[in-house]
Amino acid sequence: MDYSRIFKMPFANVYPMYIQKAEKKNRTKDEVNEIIFWLTGYDKDTLQQHIDTGSDFETFFMQAPQINPNASKITGSICGYRVEEIENELMQKIRYLDKLVDELAKGKTLEKILRK
Repeated sequence: MDYSRIFKMPFANVYPMYIQKAEKKNRTKDEVNEIIFWLTGYDKDTLQQHIDTGSDFETFFMQAPQINPNASKITGSICGYRVEEIENELMQKIRYLDKLVDELAKGKTLEKILRK
């Protein structure tokens, strides 16, 4: 499958949708950021740099300081695909983030979302 269109999509275009999805369910931007920090190893400043520079998803994940070793514990379906079965590593990371934001919007506690 050709994922190049998704990989080249600016993270800054999708980030507000993550926030909006969470806020519709009475969750916060800070919680979305905490999920991103946990998954990628970014902090507030480095996340903002990627948003400001318009980094695409490929760059965003390639430059991530450290993908959380517990990311492999993220399971379930998102967009009709089981995240643990996605073979393309970059696509899997993108879907991990989608799944975590989805769990937040569905009311899971941060402790459970962050696999603590």
